[in-house]
Formats: sequence, structure tokens, C-alpha cells
Amino acid sequence: MTSILQNDELLDLVDEQDRVIGSWTRSAIYREGMNNFRAVNAFLVNDAGQLWIPRRTATKRIFPLCLDMSVAGHVASGEDYLTAFRRELHEELNLVLDEVDWKFIGGLTPHQHGTSAFMHVYKIHSNEVPDYNPDDFVEYYWLYPHEVIDRLNSGDKSKDDLPKLVKWMYPRQE
Repeated sequence: MTSILQNDELLDLVDEQDRVIGSWTRSAIYREGMNNFRAVNAFLVNDAGQLWIPRRTATKRIFPLCLDMSVAGHVASGEDYLTAFRRELHEELNLVLDEVDWKFIGGLTPHQHGTSAFMHVYKIHSNEVPDYNPDDFVEYYWLYPHEVIDRLNSGDKSKDDLPKLVKWMYPRQE
């Protein structure tokens, strides 16, 4: 068990009110298909309203070579959402939270929104391509929200929550 913990994140498990009820390893949570853990997601948005959408590397354990949110990650055991967002922003995009224009958009839950986890979603305003981590992403696109959905409808692959978050944050005005 010690070797698993050294190579595996420990995540908090939460109840339907997002209160911590225990913790388990990330691999066990995914193996069991659980969704009562916490995550953070963010979109980098430019002045034109385009989203910075990266493609994950081929070496990712889940969703290799799939489109992703600009920032996405798990909230580690004992960590709060904002601390996780700060950490993931730095790890994935080499950005410092206190130096960027950002805001909290909202919280989503699996039982209300069909997401893979309890999550907080953020928006980061920038016109610059971030100095992203090449261990996380291999390429990127600046896409309008409808273009993200169109790409996915045309067969491009993504993490399961990407279309849900785009549609939630940017509902089409038909």
C-alpha cells in the first residue's frame, strides 16, 4: 500500500453537500467509477471570446490526446478548491494566480450537472498563449465556444466534462 500512495494522489471523498467524508487514492476512485471527489477547471479566454483549448499528451493515463479545459486538476486531500486552482494554474500553464485576471464562475456537482466530480470552475482573461507544461499538453487552439462543440460533434475527442462545461458557461443563443 505504501508504494501505491507514493505514486498515487490521495483525494477527499465528499457527500452530496460537498462535505468531506473520507479519502481514497485517485486510482481506486477511478477504478470504482466514483464521482464524489473534488476537481477544479478553468478556461483561459481572450478579448475575442475565444477559449484556449489544449490537447493532452499521449502519455496521460486518462484521455490521452484529447482536448481539455485550459486548466484542470484534482483537489488533493486536505486542500481547498482555490488552493488546487492556484497549484494547477502554476503546474499546467506556468501562471501565478495573483498575477492574472481571474474570477470564480461557479460550482457544479455530479448529481445536479452530470459532471465527473464536484468542481469549481474559473475563468482567466488573457490574450497571451501561456507557457504551458509540455508534459501536459502537445498543442492548443483558440476556439469560440461553438467551435469547440462543432469539433467534438465532428469526431474530435475530449475529456468528458469539456462539452458540459462549455455548454454550461456559454449556452448557445439559438
